Amino acid sequence: MNETVRQSVKSTMKEKGLTHQELADLTGIERANVTRLLSGTVGKVPDNWQRVLDALGLELIAVPKREG
Repeated sequence: MNETVRQSVKSTMKEKGLTHQELADLTGIERANVTRLLSGTVGKVPDNWQRVLDALGLELIAVPKREG
């Protein structure tokens, strides 16, 4: 589940031509922390939330925002 979100973010970054540093600049997150988030070493959904999602048959996904 977390990997799906990371892959969506990485794919969107690639489509927009953004580097880790540029994403860091846009978000105010240090570049090293952006790299950690994208590699999966930090930023996982807390266990309790994951259990709730699993129990309800839900999955956390990242999708583009609707404009307007």
